[in-house]
This record gives sequence, structure tokens and C-alpha cells, in this order.
Amino acid sequence: MELHVYLAFVVATTIMIALPGPSVLLTVAHSISFGWRPALSTVGGETAGIAVQLIVAAIGLTSLLNVVAEAFEWLRWAGAAYLVYLGIKQWRSAGDPLKIDTSAVSRTNLFVQGLVITIPNPKSLIFIAAFLPQFIDATRPLGLQFAIIVPTFLAITFTVTSVWALAAGNVRGILSSQRAYKSVSRTAGGLMIMAGVGLTLARRGS
Repeated sequence: MELHVYLAFVVATTIMIALPGPSVLLTVAHSISFGWRPALSTVGGETAGIAVQLIVAAIGLTSLLNVVAEAFEWLRWAGAAYLVYLGIKQWRSAGDPLKIDTSAVSRTNLFVQGLVITIPNPKSLIFIAAFLPQFIDATRPLGLQFAIIVPTFLAITFTVTSVWALAAGNVRGILSSQRAYKSVSRTAGGLMIMAGVGLTLARRGS
């Protein structure tokens, strides 16, 4: 993987992980309720869940490329379009009531909740499957590329989500308000739409 592609992957992944999806909301909820240190257990569970989804996505993408290379390029176009769709949906749902579950107290429970909310979530799996192909060169060894992409993705996931936990633990009153949640959600939706449009333009220019 070329350096500029890797750096683009790091930046894009950081932005995408920072968007307030179910995992981030659960982390924020636990941090607001129990403090940021216990919430790191939630982050650990979510990172483990993402690891499982990354492995599944990597196996699926490799199998698809081995069958027909043309389908891989179509997947990249579909992935860019899917990001735009997610952004629009994120924007439109910004006004929905903020619902969080803060019933767990032990760190084991927090870890399990993070794991459970991530692994069976088809949206995040589809998102990963749509996102990764944007940075994969089908003409180069896939194993080496995934050996770089997967650990980087996991490190960014844990780091960025931990920052959410730390921020939520220190400004509990602000992040728990509906108005702040609405603003963050709409900003996130706008960023996702721009990312999808940018990837679509990049595909057209390639």
C-alpha cells in the first residue's frame, strides 16, 4: 500500500469511526453514567466486535475478487453510494429522541454490551464491506494490504472511541442533551455524505 493511500485511509477511518453510530452512543451513555474509565471496557468490547467484522469482510472481499475482478469495482461504486445513503439517513434521524441503556454496572457487562451491539449489527458490517474496497489495490497482494489495514482500523477504532468516552465523562451534561446530540448527528451526516460524494468523484476520475 502506497503511503498517500495509507494516510488517506487513516484520515477517512478516523472520521468514520468518530461518527455517532450505535457503538459511539453506547460508549457515551456508559461514560456519562459510570465515568470514562469503566466505559473503556465498552470500547474494548466494541473493538473486539469490529475485529470479527473485519475478518468476515476481508474473507468476503478476497473471495469476491478471486471470482471476478469486475464485481470488485462495482462494489466500490456501490460502497460510495451507500456512504451517501447513510449520511442522508443520519441527517434525517438527528431529531429522533436520544435513547441509551445504562443498566449495566460491572466492567464485564460493559464489555459484553459493547461486543453484542457490534458483532450482530449488519449496518456496520455492510459499512466496513463498502468502505474497505476504496483503499484496496486489486492488482497487489491482498494479504499484505489486509495485514496493514486491519490492525490500523482496530487501533483507530479503540483510540477514537476512547476519546469519545473521555470527552463524555468530562462534559456529561452537554453530551446528554438532545440539542447537542442533534447538532452532532447532523454534522456527522453531512461529513458522511461528503465522503461518499468524494469517493464517487474519485471513481469517475480514475
